[in-house]
Amino acid sequence: MEVRVAEEIFKEFKEHSIAEFFKKNRQMLGYSGMVRSLVTVVHEYVTNSLDACEEAGILPDITVEVKETSDTHYTVKVTDNGPGVPKAYIGKALATVLAGTKFHRYVQQRGQQGIGAAGCTLFAQITTGKEISVRSSTGKGKAYTCKVAIDTVRNKPIVTDLTEMNDGPSGLSVEGEFADVKYENSDHGVYEYLKRTALSNPHCQIRFIDPTGKENLFIRSVNVMPARPEATLPHPLGLSVNDLLDFARLSQSRKVSSFLVDTFARLTSNKVAELKEIAKGVDFDKAPESLTWPEAEELIKAIRTVKWIAPEATSIVPIGKEQISIALKNILNPDFMNVVQRKPGVFRGGVPFVIEAAVCYGGNSGEKTDEGHSGTMLRFANRVPLLFDASNCALTDAMKGVLWKRYNIDLDTQPVSILVSICSVHVPYAGVGKEAVSKEDEIIAEAKLAIMDAARGVQQYIRGKQHASFEANRYKTTMRYAKQLAKDVADLTGYDEKKVEEDIKALTLKHYPHLKENASEDQGQDDSGQRNDQASEPDEEKENQ
Repeated sequence: MEVRVAEEIFKEFKEHSIAEFFKKNRQMLGYSGMVRSLVTVVHEYVTNSLDACEEAGILPDITVEVKETSDTHYTVKVTDNGPGVPKAYIGKALATVLAGTKFHRYVQQRGQQGIGAAGCTLFAQITTGKEISVRSSTGKGKAYTCKVAIDTVRNKPIVTDLTEMNDGPSGLSVEGEFADVKYENSDHGVYEYLKRTALSNPHCQIRFIDPTGKENLFIRSVNVMPARPEATLPHPLGLSVNDLLDFARLSQSRKVSSFLVDTFARLTSNKVAELKEIAKGVDFDKAPESLTWPEAEELIKAIRTVKWIAPEATSIVPIGKEQISIALKNILNPDFMNVVQRKPGVFRGGVPFVIEAAVCYGGNSGEKTDEGHSGTMLRFANRVPLLFDASNCALTDAMKGVLWKRYNIDLDTQPVSILVSICSVHVPYAGVGKEAVSKEDEIIAEAKLAIMDAARGVQQYIRGKQHASFEANRYKTTMRYAKQLAKDVADLTGYDEKKVEEDIKALTLKHYPHLKENASEDQGQDDSGQRNDQASEPDEEKENQ
């Protein structure tokens, strides 16, 4: 075999753009499988609309229209009433991978990487060769239409057919043609995704026109905007040695002590004093950028020894117990539900997060099967439904880790829906497709505790229901034999039979007062449980004659 020298081998060495990488690896963006690919397109545009409306303080009104142009070939149009996109930024917003307003900010939002909308543009190009059509208005007569595409070699936007307009309300409308996709009315389809989006965003109204032309309206449940999350600093807990050194190199502080106070949440001068007592080998007066790995390692050990206050709640805005209850009642209408919200926790990198969970029983909960019912799980991350990759998700692991029989719940036979939501300034997704939460130990533990807490409330309801059923059966059994017992007592004692029967029934009701409403109905039944209404007897006698 011919031996090649390094210089010859490295002639093939080339630098590629991130757009080229995702062009060859579109499955990493969620474009794998025709049904999932269509849901991914809708998901990216809808989440962008929700974020834009909330940042502008506008109650979202979103219209989603999916049309079938041919087999596995669809157009998707998403229109919102948000603030629109300024003309100068439309190319970067919709046609530049890893560009946006979110990744560099330590604040909770649905989108994070700046890939979503640009990924849709890329997917349209590689499946149909067509551009994305855009109409945007920022209000005050400033509107325009254009088409956008991506120069994948340079990861640069291509904006064409730009036409300015002077009319129209503020908002953004995006329309594209996509191939290798399929609409399916299933638990993993567009309709289900939008239904769950309405559940986790009760302040949003969504109008969906499916490929058959049918209009589906998910009505706004609440007319109050969720509080806007405030930008926050990373929490010391969860930091790795490398994280600490990265922050130190970017710091403008003169000393390690001031760097710690300026850079991290909940780290005061008093906490620095505590750290000094533990980390004796660290010079807190030296410049942060001169911190060595051993010093940073000692400092991290000290941080994990000290007790910390939980992260500020203002940095994370979960869905909320009241909003979840309203949305679940509106969509699932369960017989009973219990909603729980945990206190903020921290996972790797000092990132705070909040877990919410709800367990619903009865009504439209669960999934109908040939045998009856089975349980279902609804996963959400920053108010966004997660329909795919359930087996690879931390929230699923938490649900599976619960001993459900301990709570009188059987997920194989009972109508139960389990909702689990995580909200964070940076949700640790298992991939850029953002369909599963990374299996961080802290997240799994918090989610499991939240689910168990919610399940306890449902357990009490099921026990109460079982007890009520048991009591009702005992009451009915006693009443069934009241007439015969009264006759036997009357024969033995000579007492009036009717009076004895009335006394037996009164005594029974004294022991089961909560069943009093059913007493009159039961008294009008014979021993076989059938109606025996005396008022109708004359008519029956006449008919017999």
